[in-house]
Amino acid sequence: METVLQTMHKWVQEYIRTFYSDDIEIQRAIVLKEEHTQQVTVLSRELAKHLKLSVHDQILAEMIGLFHDIGRFKQFTLYRTFNDALSENHALLGLKVIAELDFFQELSEADLSILHFAIANHNAKLITATDNSRQLLFAKIIRDADKLDIYRVLEPFLQPSDGTGCNEMFLQSFIHGRQCDYAQIKTYDDRKLVRLMWLYNIYFSWTMLKIVERGYVDKIIDCLPKTPLMEQGVKNLKAYIKAKLKE
Repeated sequence: METVLQTMHKWVQEYIRTFYSDDIEIQRAIVLKEEHTQQVTVLSRELAKHLKLSVHDQILAEMIGLFHDIGRFKQFTLYRTFNDALSENHALLGLKVIAELDFFQELSEADLSILHFAIANHNAKLITATDNSRQLLFAKIIRDADKLDIYRVLEPFLQPSDGTGCNEMFLQSFIHGRQCDYAQIKTYDDRKLVRLMWLYNIYFSWTMLKIVERGYVDKIIDCLPKTPLMEQGVKNLKAYIKAKLKE
C-alpha cells in the first residue's frame, strides 16, 4: 500500500502541474485547489489515525483525500468555475479521471469500492444510504477533512455583513439545525450562514475541536448581522458544539 501511495502522490503532483497556466486567474485557481488537496490529504490521514484505524486504513484514507478533488482541475479548465451547478459534478468528473489510471488496479476490490464511494459522496448533500459500514466510515472521514480545510480556504474572504441579511428560510433552518437548499442563496450573509450550518454535518468530535480551536466559528458569527433569530440560532449552535465536543 505504501508503494502505490507514493506512486499516487507523484502522479497527482505531475497531473496538477499540467494545468498550470500563464493566465493569472487560472493559475490562482489551480494553486488554490492544489493546496486544498495537500491539506485534505494530511487531515484525512490524521483523522484516521485519531480514530485508531489500522495503518492500511490510514493509507486508504490518505488516498481518498489525495484524489477527492482531482476532478476540480479539469472542471476549472473546461468551465472556468468551481460551481458544480454551472458545470458538472466534480466528484463524478474525478472518478472518470481515476478510471483511466492503471495503478488503482493494485487495490483490492473492497478498497477500491470504498475509495469510489467516499469520493462520490464527499460533496453530496447527504451520504448515499449503504449497509457497508466501511464505505460509510471513509465517506465521513473525507467529508470532515474536506470541510475542515474549506473553512481555512474561505476564511480570508470573510467580511462584515453588508446589510443585506439572511433570508427567513435559512434562519429557520439554522435555528433548527437543518441544512438548506444552496440554490436559494441570495446574499453574501446567506453564504456565511451556510458555513455555520455545515457544523451540524460534522461527524467527529476531533474535527469539531479543530474548527473551534482555529477560531472559524466565532469569526463567521462576528461577520453576520445581529438579529433575534440569528442570536437564537447561534445559541442553539453553541449548545450543539459543546455537546459534540464531549462525544
